[in-house]
Amino acid sequence: MAPPAQAEDGSGVKGELRALTSARGIAAWLVVFFHIRRSIDGLPDVAMAVFQKGYLAVDFFFLLSGFVIWLSYSERLRAGGLAEVPAFLKRRIARIWPLHLFMLGFAMLMALAMLATGRHSDAFPFAELPFHIALVQNWGLAYSLTWNDPAWSISCELAAYLLFPLLALAIDWRRVPSAAILVAICALLLLLHTVFVERGLWQLGQEISRMGLIRCVLEFACGTAICALWLRWRDHWQLPAVASAIVTLAMLVGWTTGMLAETLVVPVGFAALLLALALSAGRRGNPLETAPLHYLGEISYATYLSHYLLWYAFKLAFVSDVHAVSWPLVALYLTIVLAASVALYHLVERPTQHWINALNLRPFRPLPPAPRSPHG
Repeated sequence: MAPPAQAEDGSGVKGELRALTSARGIAAWLVVFFHIRRSIDGLPDVAMAVFQKGYLAVDFFFLLSGFVIWLSYSERLRAGGLAEVPAFLKRRIARIWPLHLFMLGFAMLMALAMLATGRHSDAFPFAELPFHIALVQNWGLAYSLTWNDPAWSISCELAAYLLFPLLALAIDWRRVPSAAILVAICALLLLLHTVFVERGLWQLGQEISRMGLIRCVLEFACGTAICALWLRWRDHWQLPAVASAIVTLAMLVGWTTGMLAETLVVPVGFAALLLALALSAGRRGNPLETAPLHYLGEISYATYLSHYLLWYAFKLAFVSDVHAVSWPLVALYLTIVLAASVALYHLVERPTQHWINALNLRPFRPLPPAPRSPHG
């Protein structure tokens, strides 16, 4: 899950790209509807067709995360070198780990309550719990999605964060011609498509525990290059924005008509969409700049990490037929998710993030030795 789209270094960008934050919120709710779609009684076919592809919002998250991390930290890491890496990692861990741990604790309480009442669920394997606590479960250490399923992508994001300093120190996109950056983006996305196809996979959501990590790392790297293009083109944005929109529409047509594979068309389409949204950010009349959508984006990490476990608990408490949940119950669940997102954002996510960021993790420096007595 990407952080808010704002610069924290000397990139020359002031303030937040509110449109990207809003887009993150919309993407998070698409994931919510993806997980509940089969339970909604009487869901129209059109809505089902949209919601059943909600898992692809994660690919947008990966691209957006690379964009924002490059915008916020690339200059700082290049200026400070390896000495800046611990501070970078501290801020990233402060961003993703506390809320993840909180929701994992909620899952543990549910699992223990079920065991106490004589019920057992394969969704909560205690043997794998250490991997989830350390956020390394999707590094090839677990064979399926368990505990809090959406956290698989956060596990992959952590790996991308660990690799990012190497990327930032090895490649300075500012010194690379625009044409070469575009070639690099295409090469990364073509590599992703090739890796899936060689394994006989044609959907990005297949075999997440095995393919999720490479899916994240390649799209994250692609997002850094997209940010470099945006930094270069943001002052002359009209033509690149139109070109990006055309590519997005072309990919959508190719996908919906079955002419192009999901593993190729979706990452390419999202990459073009991300660039178009970034170029349009801050422009007058942009609907993604509105306050309600922006707030949904701010609390979207809480939405993303909480909704799955809340749905699990909601079904245990209120649902007798998981394949025919009435619209009033669906509305109640969505209200609970929204309220929980607000509460988690303000009471857990932000306070713990500020607390960890305020910690001084500089190495301990021993006091100088006391002056020796003139008598020895």
